[in-house]
Amino acid sequence: MGREHLLEKQKSGFLSRQEQGVIMLKQSVQLAFMTCVLAILCYTNTALGHGRVSLEEDTCVRQIGENMVHLNTYQPQFDQGGHYCTEIPMAGDTYLVVDLIDLGLRDMPVGMKVFRGEEKEGDMIIQVNAAHHPDGVINGIGRLDKGLYSVIVTAEGVPPLNYYYQLRVEMVDYGKLARTWAGPAIALLFLSWLLYKLIQSGRLKSWFKSEDD
Repeated sequence: MGREHLLEKQKSGFLSRQEQGVIMLKQSVQLAFMTCVLAILCYTNTALGHGRVSLEEDTCVRQIGENMVHLNTYQPQFDQGGHYCTEIPMAGDTYLVVDLIDLGLRDMPVGMKVFRGEEKEGDMIIQVNAAHHPDGVINGIGRLDKGLYSVIVTAEGVPPLNYYYQLRVEMVDYGKLARTWAGPAIALLFLSWLLYKLIQSGRLKSWFKSEDD
């Protein structure tokens, strides 16, 4: 029995139990498939970067009181248009750009230091001496090998303001990866379970047989 014939009978209100079961079966599979697709799309949107979110939700923003700074990192030698925050995909020369979001920070000397490893425990890789930045932008560049790095942006106010970032270069954050993939994994498990139940019940075979009639 063809799909068009089933749809016509559904509109007219005359369906046998078997025909109703076929339609419900198809709708269940379609729903499971769409759930899986939506979960994967949500993962993709998350993985592309911090994107268009408010400053309060942006993971690249650090705030002390009313004063906020924003960090972007770039590796144009690998990806001309790519920009990152604290998860840097490749080791190599890395540009760090700090935006002084609040105007008050532009009226005081601000500097930046990048250390290998935890805060101030490793070698200093990049140093930008404290100075006024009327354009609100601090730039630094240095070679970052694989590993952890600490970024400290210091505004020399009273008291001084210290903004802290931890960079991960060419490393996999397994905890974040697990959280990100939780939704798609659940959707795939549900779809697999549903298909298994359909195969066990023999309904899947009946469905394909109905498509051929």
